[in-house]
Amino acid sequence: MAKQISDGKRQWYAIHTYSGYEDNVAKNLKQRIESLGYEDKIFSVIVPKEKKIKIKGGRREVVEEKIYPGYVLVEMMVTDQSWYVVRNTPNVTGFIGAGVVPTPLSKEEIDILFKRMGVEEPKFKLDVAAGNSVKIVDGPFKDFDGRVSEIDEERGKIKVFISMFGRETPVELDFLQVRKI
Repeated sequence: MAKQISDGKRQWYAIHTYSGYEDNVAKNLKQRIESLGYEDKIFSVIVPKEKKIKIKGGRREVVEEKIYPGYVLVEMMVTDQSWYVVRNTPNVTGFIGAGVVPTPLSKEEIDILFKRMGVEEPKFKLDVAAGNSVKIVDGPFKDFDGRVSEIDEERGKIKVFISMFGRETPVELDFLQVRKI
């Protein structure tokens, strides 16, 4: 009988993939697990992603970004056979660990990761307060400097006074459109 690589406990492992192939690897690995009948050894395959706020074309958009580009997480019991199934999936370059022995991720790492992934609506943190000076970095008032008058965290908006035509004019902007000076 083949010698077991590990103690056969169910744990999370990180596998390294070619960058940009994470979703492809996850899909292929899930198909291999099913077709080879390894559901009792390899339980979950995920590409860790989180939601982020970006501004595209002047509009706020929520996009999903990979937390660890080039990595896929696999919950499995490592045996010679299950290791072989994962390791020989196309575009997988190897397990994270010392030599050929995969190193499991700690429970703390997994808990933090799942917490990050579970956030439904991302919050954008802005480190400015009323009275602070800001530079507008996007939108029709780009490159203007201004002074913060109000912050509406709930809506993700900020009211800034900018100097225009010799007088202070209030403009409402998205948090992502300003940067603290």
